[in-house]
Amino acid sequence: MSIGSIIGGVPSLKKLQGASNDDWIDRLNHVWTVFLFALFAIVVSTGQFVGDPIHCWCPAEFTGAYVDYAKSYCWIKNTYYIPMDTPIPVDHAERDSEELTYYQWVPLILLFQAFMFKFPNILWRVFNGGAGINLDKIVEMAEQTQMGSPEDRNTTIEHIARYMDRWLETHREYHWNIIVRAKQKMARFCCFFCNKRAGTYLTAFYLFIKVLYAANVISQFFILNAFLATEYNMYGFDVMAMLASGGTWKESPRFPRVTLCDFKIRQLQNIQTWTVQCVLPINLFNEKIFIFIWFWLVLVAALTCVNMVAWLYRVMFKRNRPAYIKKYLKISNELHTGSDKKLCAKFADQYLRDDGVFVIRVISKNSTDLVATDLVFKLWKIYKDKTLPSKNPEDDEPTGDEDKKALASS
Repeated sequence: MSIGSIIGGVPSLKKLQGASNDDWIDRLNHVWTVFLFALFAIVVSTGQFVGDPIHCWCPAEFTGAYVDYAKSYCWIKNTYYIPMDTPIPVDHAERDSEELTYYQWVPLILLFQAFMFKFPNILWRVFNGGAGINLDKIVEMAEQTQMGSPEDRNTTIEHIARYMDRWLETHREYHWNIIVRAKQKMARFCCFFCNKRAGTYLTAFYLFIKVLYAANVISQFFILNAFLATEYNMYGFDVMAMLASGGTWKESPRFPRVTLCDFKIRQLQNIQTWTVQCVLPINLFNEKIFIFIWFWLVLVAALTCVNMVAWLYRVMFKRNRPAYIKKYLKISNELHTGSDKKLCAKFADQYLRDDGVFVIRVISKNSTDLVATDLVFKLWKIYKDKTLPSKNPEDDEPTGDEDKKALASS
C-alpha cells in the first residue's frame, strides 16, 4: 500500500466543507468552528474516559472500596466549590447552590455546539435546490475552469451561460393576475419575499441563512452561560483584566480544580454523612478550552454580523445590482454609449434579477473575477441577441417591383 493511498483515506476538511456555494465567513462558521468544537470534545473525552477525571482525599478509615465508591459518587453526583479561606457552610442548601453541574457533560455540549454551527449550512445545502438550479455543480464547474486549457475553459463557461439562460427564462411568470402582480411588487420592494418566479428565492433564502449564522453565534454565549451556571459572558473580560494588571495566571472560580463533595453511607440503620475534598484535573483543560472558545466566539460573531450587514446592503439597495454587473461589462469593454448603460440596467434588473446576480457573486467569491467577467460577457451576448432586433439580410435584397423599375429605367 502506497503512502498516497494511506493519506487519501484520511478524512479531510474538504469533505466536511462540502460544496463551495457560499462565502468564507460561512465556512468559518460551519467548517472551522465545527472542527474546533469537535477537536475540543475529543480532548475532553480522552481526559474523562482514558485518564482519571477525579481524585478524592478520603479519611484514613476508608478502604479501597470506599475510596472507589467516593470517587464514582462524587463524579456522578456533582461537587461544589468553596474557597479555601471560606468556612464550609453548615446549611446544605448553601452548598447545593455552589454545585458544579457541567464537567461531566462538557463533551456533549461541545458536540451540540458544533451541530448548531453546522445546522444553517445543512439547511442551505438541502433547500437551495428549490430555486431550480444546481448551484453546487455550477460553482464546481467554474472552479475547474481555472485549471483547464483556454478552449476547455471557454466551452465550460459557454455551457454555464446557456444553462443559466434556460434557468432564468424558465422560472418566470407565465400568466398575470392580481395575485401575481402583488407578489411581483412585494418581491421588488422586499428582498426577503422568497419567490422563485420573481427571481428572489436564492437571495432571500441565503439572507435567511446569514441571519441564522449571526443568531447562532450570539446565542452561544447565553447557552454556555446557562450550561456553566456562571457569568460566562464576562469571562474573557476578567481574563484580560487579570493579564493587564501584570499578575500571573490565577485559577478561575468558574473552573475550580479543588472542590468538595458530600455523600452518605448507610450502615445497617445508621446513616453517616461524609465530606471529602476532591481534585478535578479535567478542569485544567476545561479552563483553557473555554477561554479560547470565548475569544473565538467574539471573533466569529463580529465577522459574521459585519458580513450579514454587507450582504443586506448589497441586496436591499437595488442600485447595487446594475453597478455590480456594470463593473464586469466595463472590463469586457462592452459599454460604449448611454443606450448600452440603459440596456445594462435592464439586463441586471429584468433578465438576471436578484438570483442571477447572486449566482454570479457566489461564482466570483469561489473562483476568480476573471471567470465571473467571462460569464457575464457570455450572458450579456445572449441577452442582446434576444433583445435587440436582428437585421435580416433579405431586407437588403430588392423586391420584384424594384427589379422591374430598375429594368425599365435601363
